[in-house]
Amino acid sequence: MAIARLVRQAKRPHGLWVKMTAVTMLGLCFIFVWAVFSPSSSSVTSQRESFEDIAEPVSSSSSHKPQRLKDKSKKGGEREKKRNSNGNGSSHSSATRPHSEQHRGKDNKKEKKHVHKEDKEKGNHQGVEDPQPLHGQEEKEKGEAEEEVEAKGEGEEERVDRENEVDVDVDAGNDLAESVDQDSEMVEDDEEVRKTSKAKVKGPLFNPNASYSWKLCNSRSKHNYIPCIDIEVGGGKVPSYRHTERSCPRTPVMCLVPLPHEGYEFPLPWPESKLKILYKNVAHPKLAAYIKRHIWLMESGEYLTFPQNQSEFKGGIHHYLESIEDMVPDIEWGKNIRVVLDIGCTDSSFAAALLDKEVLTLTLGLKNDLVDLAQVALERGFPALVSPFSRRRLPFPSQVFDAIHCGGCSIPWHSNGGKLLLEMNRILRPGGYFIMSTKHDSIEEEEAMTTLTASICWNVLAHKSDDVGEVGVKIYQKPEGNDIYELRRKKIPPLCKENENPDAVWHIPIQTCLHTIPSGIEQHGAEWPEEWPKRLESYPEWVNNKEKVVADTNHWNAIVNKSYINGLGINWTSIRNVMDMKSIYGGLAVALSQQKVWVMNVVPVHAPDTLPIIFERGLIGIYHDWCESFGTYPRTYDLIHADHLFSRLKNRCKQPVTIVVEMDRILRPGGWTIIRDKAEILNPVEEILRSMQWEIRMTFAQDKEGILCAQKTMWRP
Repeated sequence: MAIARLVRQAKRPHGLWVKMTAVTMLGLCFIFVWAVFSPSSSSVTSQRESFEDIAEPVSSSSSHKPQRLKDKSKKGGEREKKRNSNGNGSSHSSATRPHSEQHRGKDNKKEKKHVHKEDKEKGNHQGVEDPQPLHGQEEKEKGEAEEEVEAKGEGEEERVDRENEVDVDVDAGNDLAESVDQDSEMVEDDEEVRKTSKAKVKGPLFNPNASYSWKLCNSRSKHNYIPCIDIEVGGGKVPSYRHTERSCPRTPVMCLVPLPHEGYEFPLPWPESKLKILYKNVAHPKLAAYIKRHIWLMESGEYLTFPQNQSEFKGGIHHYLESIEDMVPDIEWGKNIRVVLDIGCTDSSFAAALLDKEVLTLTLGLKNDLVDLAQVALERGFPALVSPFSRRRLPFPSQVFDAIHCGGCSIPWHSNGGKLLLEMNRILRPGGYFIMSTKHDSIEEEEAMTTLTASICWNVLAHKSDDVGEVGVKIYQKPEGNDIYELRRKKIPPLCKENENPDAVWHIPIQTCLHTIPSGIEQHGAEWPEEWPKRLESYPEWVNNKEKVVADTNHWNAIVNKSYINGLGINWTSIRNVMDMKSIYGGLAVALSQQKVWVMNVVPVHAPDTLPIIFERGLIGIYHDWCESFGTYPRTYDLIHADHLFSRLKNRCKQPVTIVVEMDRILRPGGWTIIRDKAEILNPVEEILRSMQWEIRMTFAQDKEGILCAQKTMWRP
């Protein structure tokens, strides 16, 4: 009747306003019905509201879990819809809800981590390998919010893995026993999380029906093959087989790197290797010519020897280090200065001399030559990393190195807008020191360097030409606050935008901008850490999960002391170079600090960003994606440790077996691996290692968790 009355009114002369009113009412009704019954609207509202309730992570970097982005389950969508219809959201405290409701809340949080699109599958907390930048501020803000969701969920899953670890103990009768400390309530919650996460894994990690037959790699670099750095082309002559940037093969490497043609022998144990190494283990065509021109290493029969106090710097390395302390007394090696980055690896005597002063020096071998001195440093037992340094950021977090050294420096810091020096500024701690020595200064380069360092407000603390060493040394200091940046007349380079993450490094290009210096105690790098060795057990204010760091340290102390040292049959006098493939807070490195070893702490790019904490403790580490090859020479590590690495990958890599192949590449013959993971993963890993003729020294499993200890042999196909 009402509609008929409206029609009659519309026929009258004044019916136009009636028509408009009717159309408006119908439109509002349609919008109301659509808002009520449309599922997408509810979902989007829930996601956006959940972002507001997420606190910022500990560090300025966020983490992604790209392997979980593909398959958002229908059950998760139903749980989201139920939660929205009930109006519970995040406003109700978990303490006031029933226990089952708390579980559903955990499941909902897990499901929210699928808000990413499939085209971001390769993303991680270090960045996305994508030449196209994000367009628009809204898209950037959304990405940052999603990263925080990932960081929160990732931390929860890390706890699941850690709660299910097996601790192998050895008593007087050499019996293996399990020592797993679990909280009943946490285990019950973890079971619910585990049930949810199982639905997200597509198939097994390893193909259970696969059989393996191996062949030697046929590469130009032969026994020194580094897959993501060496160029491999078919036919024709290539003037150089080094990439200017990391560039991995299109197909995963499924071959074994051959041993040197002259043969290979077990390395000399530490500290004997500090003074001499077997020449044939590091033989290289260019190395013989290099030895003839330098006095800090010499050939003596079958050995390469390193005379004490000999160096590239005339007067000896000790005179060089003492002169630096005389120029800047605040540089107290081994106390104020603990973690140093040495650019170029021209002389490993620098790292050797600093090690005597309790300074941990990480040498960065640049792959723009064929001398391969980083391999010599690793063979001697010093930390070294092989990496190009051209257009992309180095795989380190910001504000972490106490000092950076470039000896005999020939790097054109002033070229390309000073990008390389801006990268040094990013990773150098506020108040940290940049030490550069050159033998022959060019006037043009000197002026360009002076202009560049002034533009980024580096203070020249000392500039001295050493008559004894015949070398000019300049020591710069990075500012400790942002006030000085505002005093610049020319804002070139400009300050980076606030949404520019200084800790995003994986395949991220170097930016021509200045990152602001952390000013709040909640940011890492804002304060200089404690003197060594106090910093190993002291935690600054920005570490808001100190309890977890302490628990991680206690956890690995118990495992190392109870089983690793005496229970696995490892001769620790032969162990010097150790890698932790999935480090969290550096607990394993702390537990091994009483042994004469150093540990490369690797934080995978898909895991929470805990690397700044590791550096803060006076340890070293690196970001890495284990779907790619690691930046080191073959046969450079004595022990590789992998704690729940494979189960955390969840099919990120095309062929997970290539990770085992990479472990075979970087481990020395006679070296050891300790793998802790789920039993269903350890079984196929054991079969792969057996196919490579590794000796399985011990396997142990209980409650679906286990440990595998194996030793690599000299076997090659």
